[in-house]
Parts: sequence; structure tokens; C-alpha cells
Amino acid sequence: MSFIRPDIDRIDGYVPGEQPQDSGWTKLNTNENPYPPSPRVAEAITRAANGRLNVYPDPLGTQVRKQIAELFHVDPDWVIPANGSDENLTIITRTFCDATDLVAYPYPSYILYESLADIQGAKHERILLNPDWSWNWRVAEPIIQRAKVLFVPNPNSPSGNRWPPIDIVKLVPPNGVLVLDGAYADFADEPSKAEFLSHERLGRRIIVTRTLSKSYSLAGIRSGFAIAHPDLITAMRKVKDSYNCDSLTLAGTLAALQDQDWMLANVARIQATRARLTTALQQLGFEVVPSQANFVWATRATRNHKEIYESLKSQKILVRYMRFPDVPFAPNGLLDGLRITVGTDAEIDRFLEVLKALV
Repeated sequence: MSFIRPDIDRIDGYVPGEQPQDSGWTKLNTNENPYPPSPRVAEAITRAANGRLNVYPDPLGTQVRKQIAELFHVDPDWVIPANGSDENLTIITRTFCDATDLVAYPYPSYILYESLADIQGAKHERILLNPDWSWNWRVAEPIIQRAKVLFVPNPNSPSGNRWPPIDIVKLVPPNGVLVLDGAYADFADEPSKAEFLSHERLGRRIIVTRTLSKSYSLAGIRSGFAIAHPDLITAMRKVKDSYNCDSLTLAGTLAALQDQDWMLANVARIQATRARLTTALQQLGFEVVPSQANFVWATRATRNHKEIYESLKSQKILVRYMRFPDVPFAPNGLLDGLRITVGTDAEIDRFLEVLKALV
């Protein structure tokens, strides 16, 4: 239709993972935490629901910012809460990118970055990774020089690999910002905080984003935050919705952040299951990238990944079948595989039982 923006009319839009609404599924496709959040979360949300819902929430999420600041050893002015990590990515794109600016990101990776650039009307460019998911600096460096925003998920999705600090400091654009998307950072063997922000030369050009959907088991209430120098946060506040986090979300977020022991215990369980899942997949003939996230990326030389996905789905087991075109090192330029969320031990046992029969 003629009254729709051309930038919107021509794009397909990001397609999230399947969310079946009926029961009986073993759901290993969208990287949700299989364990419940801290009991303090429901208690806090109940108190908030019985409170002053007729009044707008704190537009700055002051108590949540203070708690995040304490955890990450920064001042509260360095923090902005958001309606899920994806809102922060949207705010960042809107804050820093005009139509002529370049959004860059590694590829294969989280394709939403490209969708956000399309929505903003900005340009986007992929930084093609090496077959082992390391950086191809010959390809990366000229793109980094031109980028206004460089999104880097660390750990990466779908691979689950994590890039070391020596790589990260080389990724900061000289005329833009580096966004370290830490959606899965808590699942790393040695999780990082926000140490890059204290870098004397680069700290003012780095934004760290986090979500409570994964490690804190709160995908259902949409909560996340970003940490950056106050000059960047001040600009981002101009772009966010006036009351972007509702009272129930703020209450649940604060309670979850205050119960670190609960979160860390669940992370440890997932890490242990991740190791067992990786070994089992390798024994079934899959190549598995060593993962620092709550999922694994598995491929087979026979490349019948979509058939495996469909056969699993027919038995009410969901994994994420993913395909990435235009990958030079992949057969016929198409990289595909299975991204498998680390579920409970019982869910993984069920998955492996059916998968073994298939392969």
C-alpha cells in the first residue's frame, strides 16, 4: 500500500521461534530457561498487583537501576532498564543511526540486528566469520571503520562460542558504538560483568546489554537493561517510551536480581546438562561447537538437518532449525543446522532417545 513506508513494505520482518500453545511439547527451540524463577519474583509481582496499578510506574526504574549498578560496580546513571533486551537494541538503533549510517554485525549470528537496521532505514553489512566462528580480520576491519553501530552477541547465537577480550577491544568502531549483547553471558564458564566499560580509551563507546529472559527465567515478563557511559544513557532515555517498564515487571526484575544464588544454581544445572548433551550429540555423529550459552549448535556431514527437525516436531519435540544463506565456506553457500536449547535432564533424555532412533 502506498501509505506504508517503503523501508517497511519491502522487508519480511524478524520471525521469532515457534511458541505452541497446546501442551505436551518438549520445547528446546527458543533458549528459555527450563527452571522457574526465584520464588521472590512471584511474591514481588503479587504485592505490586495488589498495589497502586492506577499510578504510572517509575519511568527510570530507580530501584532496579540501583540493584544493577551494585551488581556491575557502576553508578546508577550508567543503567537503563528496558522492556526486554530487544527493546534496548531498538533504542540503540534509533538513538545512533540515521538512514545513511551503517549497522554491522557478525554473520552467521542474530538476524534481528539486520531487521532493526531495515526498520530504521539504515544500511547494514555482515561481517562474515571464519568456519571456526573466529573473526576474519581482513573482512572485519574495513567494516568496523565504517560502522556507526556494531552489534556483537557474546556468546554468539547460534554457535554459542564466546570471543575473548583481546578480540572485543579490536571491534570498537572509531566513529560509532560497540554493543556487546550479553543475552547468554551468565551461562559462560567464566561470566563477565562490564569490565570493558572501564577501558580508559574505549569505555565511552561501548554499550553492554543484558536480558532477564534467559539466566533469570523471566522470558514471560520481558525485562532487560543496558549499561553504558552516562552520556550515552542520557541520549537513549530520550528515545525510549516514557514508561517502558510496567510496575509488575519492575517488581519482578528487582526481586530476581536480588536473588543471585537462585539464578546461579540454575545456571550451574544448565552448564552440567550442556556438557552431557554435547557429549551425547558427538557420540551420535554430530559436530558440536563448544558452547558458552544455554544451547548448542549441532551439525552433521549428511546435512539432513531439516528432516531431523521435522521428525522431532512430529513427536512434539521442538528444536530450532536454522539456515544462513550466503556463507562462502558452506556447501552451496548455505549453512544450516540445529540449535538445541539446554532443557531439564528429563527433557534432554527424551530428546536424545528420539534423536538416537532417527539417526
